[in-house]
Amino acid sequence: MQQHNVLILDFGSQYTQLIARRVRELNIYCEIHPYNKIPENLNNFKAVILSGSPSSVRSDEAPHPDLSEIRGKKPLLAVCYGAQYLAHFSGGLVAPSNTREYGRANLSFIKKEEEFFNEISEGSQVWMSHSDTIKDLPTNGILLASTHDVKNAAYKIEGETTYAIQFHPEVYHSTDGKQLLQNFLVNIAGVAQTWTPSSFVDETVANIKAKVGNDKVVLGLSGGVDSTVAAVLLHKAIGSNLHCIFVNNGLLRKNEFTDVLKQYEGMGLNVKGVDASARFLNELAGLSDPEAKRKAIGKVFIDVFDDEASQIKDAKWLAQGTIYPDVIESVSVNGGPSATIKSHHNVGGLPDFMKLKIVEPLRMIFKDEVRRVGASMGIDKDLLGRHPFPGPGLAIRILGDITAEKVRILQEVDAIFINGLKEDGLYNKVWQAGAILLPVNSVGVMGDERTYEKVVALRAVESTDGMTADWVNLPYEFLQKTSNKIINNVKGVNRVVYDISSKPPATIEWE
Repeated sequence: MQQHNVLILDFGSQYTQLIARRVRELNIYCEIHPYNKIPENLNNFKAVILSGSPSSVRSDEAPHPDLSEIRGKKPLLAVCYGAQYLAHFSGGLVAPSNTREYGRANLSFIKKEEEFFNEISEGSQVWMSHSDTIKDLPTNGILLASTHDVKNAAYKIEGETTYAIQFHPEVYHSTDGKQLLQNFLVNIAGVAQTWTPSSFVDETVANIKAKVGNDKVVLGLSGGVDSTVAAVLLHKAIGSNLHCIFVNNGLLRKNEFTDVLKQYEGMGLNVKGVDASARFLNELAGLSDPEAKRKAIGKVFIDVFDDEASQIKDAKWLAQGTIYPDVIESVSVNGGPSATIKSHHNVGGLPDFMKLKIVEPLRMIFKDEVRRVGASMGIDKDLLGRHPFPGPGLAIRILGDITAEKVRILQEVDAIFINGLKEDGLYNKVWQAGAILLPVNSVGVMGDERTYEKVVALRAVESTDGMTADWVNLPYEFLQKTSNKIINNVKGVNRVVYDISSKPPATIEWE
């Protein structure tokens, strides 16, 4: 299967992760690597894609990769900056555009006999996002497509399996973008579409067996989709050598500790519940900075696992349900140029004092892929359908410092909101929902008396992988009913607001 992987070289584009999503949707495995850290073993990759970039190829600081082992030797697709890069350094001319070429455009000319544009017609909508334009094609460049404003919208290099496009096929606004990627990867590059949930399970189980052997593994279960799927994968590979620990960090949803433990009964997993809520709340006392809270929670998780692992004879591995968006948002992808958004408590190395090595079976797949993998292993659909819940729990939904009383308030609010979504048949129409306790008091009136109490924000978004998200237009009747129920039943809250921000520019969580 390795021979049918795709390498995506990241030049810092905001869309790089979307390229990976579209390639994966074609049942083709791909990996993102920084342009300046090209993998040594290129034999593992059948084709290469160059991403866009916020940089200009005309700048002295522009990303300048060494493509000597790729160009002319492997099928290559250059997107936006990649297309300009090939032109600029190969005999073409890239110059500032008279107008910023951004947004929707339509292909006004296509070289129809080209397999690259198979099943794509003139008039097809594409998405432009660039301020430079390709004035002259590179040496041996052959024009393949134009728009009204962009003459050199697509070209190929004669004598090579090298194609370049000025637009972004990875975004939804390019209506035939997926077809174009399929034309290049499958029809031209000959990449096999063999990457399926079942093949992922088989390969991952084999890799875990080879990596872990007969060692014992400690896994932190959260009750969420990621850790559950990771647990079942590990259980398939090593059976009773997997020791699952579910930690109550005091920041879970209402009754979640007992509910989740019941949920795992009958799944054949070896699960131990550990109530460390006081330990977490003590560590968080007085902290209000979001990154400080995340790091404090990460530290206590490490301490708790170290304590528990030391009680398991010969435990040598700590397993985590880390998924690809966690990695992308926590560190610039593989040390590359994309921006770090925020740290995730379960991403990165362990401190030196811990003797455990890390195993992360889901590290390279997206959330929707995790669900499909879980379904292929027969995991209950209700469990797989659970909304994502942040590792730091309610700590990053309580803005400011954390107290037991604030946790109680938010647990009550969250329970009303989530249960209401389920009762009204809205839960499965939402990708993620939750409530946020704001560090704001507002004046209200109850029973002719003045109140000065907390404000909570409700948040519901739709998404496929968490990389981008749109707020959900919940019915006004539902919001009205939920607001009344919260204010009437949760002591300490007198105002409810609804968050209508999308990602980007906002993130899904507030911290």
